[in-house]
Amino acid sequence: NILSDFHSYPEWNPFITKISGELRTGAKLDVTLEIEGTKPQSFKPEIISLTPGEKFCWRGKLFIKGLFDGTHFFILDKMEDGKVHLTHGENFHGILTGPILRKIEKSTINGFERMNLALKEKAEI
Repeated sequence: NILSDFHSYPEWNPFITKISGELRTGAKLDVTLEIEGTKPQSFKPEIISLTPGEKFCWRGKLFIKGLFDGTHFFILDKMEDGKVHLTHGENFHGILTGPILRKIEKSTINGFERMNLALKEKAEI
């Protein structure tokens, strides 16, 4: 529920500070990221996979497909003890992946880690 409650992202999420759009496969989202040391960045990815309570994935691109594309994913696995394990990440591809990742990889990983900690805190309330 936390990941699909787009309106509450600004309250708890230090990395994805804004997200809006319809929660359905094929829908375009409006997402704003705040990566440390940079201005907020907005982009419009498309939801490519959605299984409520299990999986949520979107794909975004830089300008045109094939330059620098990212597939962002959240996978939730329910554990036997009632807890939930989150696998969260992004796979990048395209002809500019190497140069761009060298520039943003550390700050992006840091953003994911900050988001994951904030999500854990929100879920455990």
